[in-house]
Amino acid sequence: MQYSGRAHKFGDDVNTEYIISGKYKFKTLDMKELAKHVMEDLAPGFYEKVTAGDFIAAGTNFGCGSSREQAPLAIKYAGVGAVLAKSFARIFYRNAINTGLPVVECDTDQLDPGDELFIDLNAGVITNRTKGTTIPIKPLPEVMIRILNDGGLAAHFKKYGGFNL
Repeated sequence: MQYSGRAHKFGDDVNTEYIISGKYKFKTLDMKELAKHVMEDLAPGFYEKVTAGDFIAAGTNFGCGSSREQAPLAIKYAGVGAVLAKSFARIFYRNAINTGLPVVECDTDQLDPGDELFIDLNAGVITNRTKGTTIPIKPLPEVMIRILNDGGLAAHFKKYGGFNL
């Protein structure tokens, strides 16, 4: 799996409330509508700045807080190609894979806002085309790559009629 896009940089402990505020969850369950409010408390106008395939790059503990599945779904519907972070909250990580949003553990200190990146999950490396550098990534387990390739866990189940991990 390969991805290209620009980095949008955030810090540590970005919780699910910052990703998508709960106040919108009670107004609509339309993911396209929720996506318009992704990260707006930390980066007003984020949705308008994202080009399809761009990346969220963050520090440690990305996705902490509640277990709301709307957080990775809203990110995905906003057009973000993957989330890169030093570490993820466990439930966010699983929710992301289950909804088909790639999550990549790596050293994001080497990334700056706007850096043009190329990610090759199979090779286990991020190429920073802006700086001419590479960053190794923590490999995803084969089962998670298959789930992502299928578009998420529900699509994987439909494709195989149940578990085929």
